[in-house]
Amino acid sequence: MRYPPVGVAGASVVTVIPVSAPPRLAAHLRASGDGPVPLVHRGPDAVYVDVAGRCVGVVGTRATAVPCALRTTLTLLPEVVRARVEGGVLHLGEEPLLVGRYVDVSVPRLPLTGTPGAIDVAALVGAGDGLTPYGDDVLCGWLAVTRAAGISTPEVDAEVRARASTTTLLSATLLDCAMHGEVIPEFAAWLGGRAPVGVVERIGHSSGRGLVEGARLALSGLERVAA
Repeated sequence: MRYPPVGVAGASVVTVIPVSAPPRLAAHLRASGDGPVPLVHRGPDAVYVDVAGRCVGVVGTRATAVPCALRTTLTLLPEVVRARVEGGVLHLGEEPLLVGRYVDVSVPRLPLTGTPGAIDVAALVGAGDGLTPYGDDVLCGWLAVTRAAGISTPEVDAEVRARASTTTLLSATLLDCAMHGEVIPEFAAWLGGRAPVGVVERIGHSSGRGLVEGARLALSGLERVAA
């Protein structure tokens, strides 16, 4: 839904689009300077823009709710030819996206111990095609599991950050999200035992399968802590 049009006497009336936002994304917008922002991708289900070097999405109800996106209740997003940030608020054209609530995008905590299965960052970052190459999806799944288990991976993190410029902006942003334990809701539900794996594997062309592959790789070296 949208909020009613708002405006003042003598000024044009604009329509406000209410959104929900992950807290870290909302903070990033508030910290960003005012001005136009480049469009990275635009479509009827999702729009992505570059805000201060970070990919920020706006998603409708049919798109995957990635942890770097503002979520709307729209079935179809408006056509977008330009975007800007003003006062910490993202605007698509002249329509401001006002954050009405925050959403939790964090992984569930898992009582696991051990050493995650080894992962080859150099072989995976940017490996594949599309907005989120398959290799990056695998890395996101692996990183998210380590955060769920409360295991720090400084060497892997450093290598991922060093290679982030070799993949897409969206993928680099999602890798950063995974390093902060931020994931899509379907992955969080599966990891927490609240949804079957198929719910994740059906996401995107191959993104869901990549997330599951990376998660299982990490889990292969971990075991549940005895109660």
